[in-house]
Amino acid sequence: MRYFVNTPRWLSAAVYPEYIWNLPSDNKIYFTFDDGPHPAITSWVLDQLKAFDAKGSFFCVGNRLRDFPEIKERIRAEGHFMGSHTFNHVDGWKTGTAAYLQEINEAAALAGNYIFRPPYGHIRRRQARALKKAQPQSRIIMWQVLTGDFDVTLTPQQCLAQSIKYLKPGAIVVLHDSEKAWPRLQFVLPELLRYARVKHWKLDALPF
Repeated sequence: MRYFVNTPRWLSAAVYPEYIWNLPSDNKIYFTFDDGPHPAITSWVLDQLKAFDAKGSFFCVGNRLRDFPEIKERIRAEGHFMGSHTFNHVDGWKTGTAAYLQEINEAAALAGNYIFRPPYGHIRRRQARALKKAQPQSRIIMWQVLTGDFDVTLTPQQCLAQSIKYLKPGAIVVLHDSEKAWPRLQFVLPELLRYARVKHWKLDALPF
């Protein structure tokens, strides 16, 4: 496994304190969904959230917002948060600063804000500084719990177990409304929603 399921404190608090990794709360969990919208999978996610009276946050790829405006409007109409995930899902570590900012700008125009999650979590400090200088209202949202639903080597049961192990109030949790994640997402999301209900946690949208 080449990623942290639970972001260690030394990374979030000491190395990258300017990014948002979790939010203070006694009873709220923040489920976030990357890489959509997908016409079928995102619609299913929205149905699941509605069934549990839960709100989520969607970090959307700009070209998919352009291609699926009806899903974009449903996300907004049902009271969920929408942020951006670049226009073409580019890797910040492999993209120059000017080109990366253009990707963010194009996606932000469709999402309606500069609340941003970098694909793969890859953003260089100079890119983050340039974004903040150009758009002072911007925020970079990372995560505390990475479910691993994108990891094709995990079974759905393994993905669920490692997610529940680290779930706690205030956590920002990453899932993916994508075809790659679907075999695990369709099992994990309903189980996480049921688990949160048993724990009496509120599933809320990011407050930005």
